[in-house]
Amino acid sequence: MKFADILCFDSIITELESQNRDDVILELITALDKCVQLGHKKRQSIYKALIKRENEASTGLGKGVALPHVKHAAVKEVIMTVGQSSKGIDFSSLDNQLVYTVILLVSPADDPDAHLQVMQKTFLHLQHERFLKFLRQAQSVDEIKQLFVEADDNIFV
Repeated sequence: MKFADILCFDSIITELESQNRDDVILELITALDKCVQLGHKKRQSIYKALIKRENEASTGLGKGVALPHVKHAAVKEVIMTVGQSSKGIDFSSLDNQLVYTVILLVSPADDPDAHLQVMQKTFLHLQHERFLKFLRQAQSVDEIKQLFVEADDNIFV
């Protein structure tokens, strides 16, 4: 599975307006609507599921990145978006540092294998300092898009 197939480039936000975890998640779900037309009820349902997941255990991985994710019946295919914040967001990260990049992932509830594949691929790249450095420095949608397209070619691993 390639990032280019699941990352909704039209939903990438290079400067999140929201300042807190819950609002950031809602902002990113709303942005995904540009790609998959979720509608208000599905957006709210996905939002509630993501917040429930966050309240159980933070998806703030450390090194300035959070990966909120959920399996949900509202989607038929895996979808992903990215949001950047120059100010940083408190995600209760494992390293107690602010998050500057949020990668939001929603997978179909009936395809846990696809969810695991994308999570594994994402974690693999997030472990590489070079990928993290370029992600943190990306300031435009095109730069973020290019980074993930290059990640599909495994240039960082």
